[in-house]
Amino acid sequence: MTQHIDEDLRGAEFRECDLTGARLIGVVMQDAVVDGLVTNLVVNGVEVTEYVEAELDRRHPVRVLIRSGDPADLRTASRQLRAGWATTLERIRRTPGLERRSVNGEWSAVQTMRHLVFVHDSWFRRCCLGSTELFTPMGVGPTVEPYRGAHGVDLSLDPTLDEIVSVRDAQAAELEAWLDEVDAAQLAALAPVPDDDVWPPYARGRSVRQCLGTVLNETFEHNRFCVRDLDLIEAQDAA
Repeated sequence: MTQHIDEDLRGAEFRECDLTGARLIGVVMQDAVVDGLVTNLVVNGVEVTEYVEAELDRRHPVRVLIRSGDPADLRTASRQLRAGWATTLERIRRTPGLERRSVNGEWSAVQTMRHLVFVHDSWFRRCCLGSTELFTPMGVGPTVEPYRGAHGVDLSLDPTLDEIVSVRDAQAAELEAWLDEVDAAQLAALAPVPDDDVWPPYARGRSVRQCLGTVLNETFEHNRFCVRDLDLIEAQDAA
């Protein structure tokens, strides 16, 4: 374990780091931001994760639907997520070029949507449908093991916003058509992940419901990130 003792870490950034079991003792933490998969977080002796999760559910009720095992709830969640992205796209289109701007080293809106293309191909088509088809060329994978066996992805592409939206619309329609037919037993079944070494490497052994949850949660979270960054960009422009 790495120890940092009496160090000045003001302004430090930890990106894609595993901090499981980390202990921060006697620290000064003001104006800090923590964003990620956070569970069992104890602050000054108080376990705060439940408070945070409850507040996020209050702000974003779709999160409760995403966690549901009821196909009707999941259908509603999918449609709400699609409507949320439609609102974000309307905002982006009002300012030409905004879709390619980024802030604080985060993905731009077009990069974010291209990542969701990749998420659909990997977590829905491969894990929920058992597909072994090539990935959509414009997809963008994660930064860790980014394109592990992701045959078909073409990093040289630079698609327009309209081209990306067209692909995302087709994927959303595919997902919603499947959700219209799926039942609880199918959702509870073991995910039919192909027996190969293609992304995602840790999906095998999960249920269809768990893999679908990844698709819906990624769709929600990346819209939240995108809106956050649009707010920051517009605030900078207004300053």
